Amino acid sequence: MTPRQIVQAQIRHCETPAVPYTLAYEEEVGQRLDDHYGSPDWRQRVVPYLIPVGGVCSPRHEKLDDTHHRDVFGTVWRTDELPNVVVEAGLKRPSLDGYDFPGVDDFLDADTREATRQRLAGAGDSFTTLSAPCLWQSWYVRGFETTLMDCVAEEAFYADLLAHFADLAVAVIESCADLPADAIMMGDDWGDQRGTLIGPQRWRRLFKPHYTRIFEAIHAQGKVAIMHCCGSAAEIMADVVDTGLDVLESVQPEAAGMVPYELKRAWGERITFWGGLGSQSTIPFGAPQQVRAEIRRLRREMSVGGGYILAAAKPLRTETHTENAVAVVEEFLES
Repeated sequence: MTPRQIVQAQIRHCETPAVPYTLAYEEEVGQRLDDHYGSPDWRQRVVPYLIPVGGVCSPRHEKLDDTHHRDVFGTVWRTDELPNVVVEAGLKRPSLDGYDFPGVDDFLDADTREATRQRLAGAGDSFTTLSAPCLWQSWYVRGFETTLMDCVAEEAFYADLLAHFADLAVAVIESCADLPADAIMMGDDWGDQRGTLIGPQRWRRLFKPHYTRIFEAIHAQGKVAIMHCCGSAAEIMADVVDTGLDVLESVQPEAAGMVPYELKRAWGERITFWGGLGSQSTIPFGAPQQVRAEIRRLRREMSVGGGYILAAAKPLRTETHTENAVAVVEEFLES
């Protein structure tokens, strides 16, 4: 089986001879691994099961100075910090009256599309993922804290704003119909470590109907729907499954209710999990033998009946001890 066929089989909930994985790391960790192995040749042994090829969007923005720009929503960002910070919201009050919400043509870019098409052509036998805008980017318009308040105090306005973002997401997805990728992947952090950011009831009212529609648009192209989600989605897992999502990525085991093995028992027949190796626990704080043991357990238990892609919840960060990074690499390459 090719890497692509192995990933496809897992998503169809079929067991495979090898468990697919993704191995992401910050370059400083990669350099230390090069030093450990005496060369970068180890990188060539990493099987490219999944390859992100980009998307079709390159939203226009206006550079204001060396550290600030104004985005397509009219929001001013400070760009010399990581992550970037909103310093002036594009929409000052909770109303879309008189606000020129950008259209899909403000996001699509011919050069970006062509670069993505070329990466697709060079992806070989790997499973390929396109990127698309998500609903939680709605906070770009009003700022993060203000958006959280809007969810409670201005729900009718926020529902209207989300509908515009859903229309935009669907339009972008529909523009990808001619790109022969295997999946469309979005990134929406529905939770923090404690639970659903806006609470499960509001998430069901505000987000669930739109994501059901978005995933239907992805499936209409014969593509797989993948969602990156940090934090805890435990309270809304039944709803997430109902939306038709195929793959949930990250699966942070430190977040409330996100123990991979419990999620597998409860939902493993209806959704594929991608991730589950603790980036805030096992990787930075475990002994190398504990890291190896957890990877082996994930591979063994999470892949029963298919529906699993092995990965750390986050790329290997700079705080990862070299010995633990070596343990991750060697166990992954044994898959």
